Parts: sequence; structure tokens; C-alpha cells
Amino acid sequence: MNRRKKIKSILTKKAKQANLKANPKSKPKYISKAERAKLETETNQVESDACQPTHIEDNTIQS
Repeated sequence: MNRRKKIKSILTKKAKQANLKANPKSKPKYISKAERAKLETETNQVESDACQPTHIEDNTIQS
């Protein structure tokens, strides 16, 4: 019985590994609370920079 059990466990282990490889996880990677806060501050800075109007002078030559 032990031999059959061992062979069966080996085969089921191989089948599980093949199944896991064929179907990758669709769950998104975990992002810690500190990382989320850091990303949020970075996006807020980028948005605030984009909202500020930049003064560009029109230096066209008038003839």
C-alpha cells in the first residue's frame, strides 16, 4: 500500500504543478500601505504640477 500511495502522491504533485503553471494567478500583487501612500503622494504632486499654469511667451517674429 505504501508504494501505491507514494506513486499516487508523486503523480498528483506533478499534476498540480502542471496545473499551476498552465493557469497563472490573476490576483494583483500586494502593495503595502506605506507604498500606497507613497504612490498617492507622488500622483498628487504630478497632478498639482500639471494644474499650475506655466507661462510661455510667444516670441514670434512680426514683420
